[in-house]
Amino acid sequence: QVQLVESGGGSVQAGGSLSLSCDYSGYPYSFCSMDWFRQAPGKEREGVAYLDSGGSKVYGDSVKGRFTISKDSGKKTLYLQMNSLKPEDTAIYYCAARLLCSTSTRIWGQGTQVTVSS
Repeated sequence: QVQLVESGGGSVQAGGSLSLSCDYSGYPYSFCSMDWFRQAPGKEREGVAYLDSGGSKVYGDSVKGRFTISKDSGKKTLYLQMNSLKPEDTAIYYCAARLLCSTSTRIWGQGTQVTVSS
């Protein structure tokens, strides 16, 4: 059974940095992609960063140049480095794994809260 566990959320002032981690287990193959999403109160969930099995990275427009997605396969951990944080980055951040490229179905972590104060 695939499990994703996020950590590293917290509170920070605008302009600061946070690093999120997502430990994954239970899947012996390469994921089609591993991604970060976020959901702010009253808003729909949005994609933040995507990392496919070939190493290609895609970022949402609102985080380009500020956030970096990476993965350590040996540690089975996905990371999201967030710099120059803004109050509008406040949200619950979710790690997600897309097992197969033939489907859009993802496995989700429980989420971790990030709060950025002005």
